[in-house]
Amino acid sequence: MPVALEFLRSLVETNSWTENREGVNRMVDLTVAGFSSLGFVAERVPSANPGWGDHLILDSGPGGRPSIAMVSHLDTVFPPEEEERNQFRWSVEGDRIFGPGTHDIKGGTVMMWLVLDALRMLAPDAFWRTRWQLFWNSSEEMLSVDFGALCRSRLDSNTRAALVFEAEGTGPGVRRLVVSRKGRGTWRLRARGRGAHAGVHPERGANAIVQLAASLRRVASLGDPARGLTINVGRVSGGGGLNRVPHEAVAEGEFRAFLPDVYADARRHLLDLAGPGDVVSPVDGFRSTLEVELLSETGPWPPNAASHGLLDHFVAAARDLGEVVEGESRGGLSDGNHIWDHVPTLDGLGPSGDNDHCSERSPDGLKLPEYVNLSSFVPKATLNVLAILKMLG
Repeated sequence: MPVALEFLRSLVETNSWTENREGVNRMVDLTVAGFSSLGFVAERVPSANPGWGDHLILDSGPGGRPSIAMVSHLDTVFPPEEEERNQFRWSVEGDRIFGPGTHDIKGGTVMMWLVLDALRMLAPDAFWRTRWQLFWNSSEEMLSVDFGALCRSRLDSNTRAALVFEAEGTGPGVRRLVVSRKGRGTWRLRARGRGAHAGVHPERGANAIVQLAASLRRVASLGDPARGLTINVGRVSGGGGLNRVPHEAVAEGEFRAFLPDVYADARRHLLDLAGPGDVVSPVDGFRSTLEVELLSETGPWPPNAASHGLLDHFVAAARDLGEVVEGESRGGLSDGNHIWDHVPTLDGLGPSGDNDHCSERSPDGLKLPEYVNLSSFVPKATLNVLAILKMLG
């Protein structure tokens, strides 16, 4: 653990906001150095977006052996000025280590090292007969699509598992690993009307904001908690001067669902909203219109037999340790969404903590920034090692 903590500190003290290309590439250098004792071959793969840092692959090679993939990411959501403004930096307070990425996901990267180092020392036969393929996404927080394609291109039929080292879920007396995640689609609605003088000839106008408001009520009504479908209207803008009937208004948001058919239904209903609107000028019948655009899509990772098969190894390992492991479904995305249907995938292999994506602290302690629990590393590494040995037979 002393070595692991120094490794973690070096990662946390390096700003790796996705758009800080230099910082993310520095993370690549630190990660390669941290894993150097394992003797893996490093490969940097440029991101499809030239403004982002490089993806990283460490491979124990060669192929032809049973393979296990491990997945993490290099970037965080915190710009340097936000870290400075909130004095958000490495800080150990009792059992909590605060700092950017401690929980999401630099603690997961260090967990990968702990697990592999333990396997190398304690189970060398299993370690050396296995091909280890380690992948780091440079831009997971921006939902990069090229990283998933990169993983799929390198993982073949010999891959027993892809283990994603996002943080574990916890509850009273239980650890929770992720066996499915919601898919996410982002959308834009654009209402087009006709401008007019709001005081002199308002009847000539077709108010785009009024049209957008009516359409957003329909969008919101698509949400169905019983089917695991959530809809969020995240941003709205429109109009100009207060003396003008607005000719245009725009809204953006997202929808998420666990099941492919539910996701597809929501997608279809959203697209069906496009067309003539309800707001009409009484002067000449000019009608508003609504345009619908899908901005991005990440498909669902639904419950499936392969993920539950991997979970069984962890349940059995936990039983040996006198612990309890359960599977859970999460609404947030991870790199597992891109590979679950290519190789068996399990998520939540990292340590425990909380408050990821938060950098603020309030004097009353009700608002705390991201942290990882120091005491969670060794027990979780033990579980991971035992489960992987069961997986390898």
